[in-house]
Amino acid sequence: MPYVNIRITKDGATAEQKEQVIRGVTHLLRDIMGKNPATTVVVIDEVDTDNWGIGGETVTQRRKQGK
Repeated sequence: MPYVNIRITKDGATAEQKEQVIRGVTHLLRDIMGKNPATTVVVIDEVDTDNWGIGGETVTQRRKQGK
């Protein structure tokens, strides 16, 4: 039973996009590794940009700076 955890920043992924990612990852595991889609679990965690840091800065601050 594969378990896939995807973390993205909470800033604009639509419900439809997330559905496509879940379906795509499930199909990828089926097609490449022969995993059963019925037992494949995909979780998308959305993290606030204030809680996601890169290079010592939050994503919120980096985006304000145009990085």
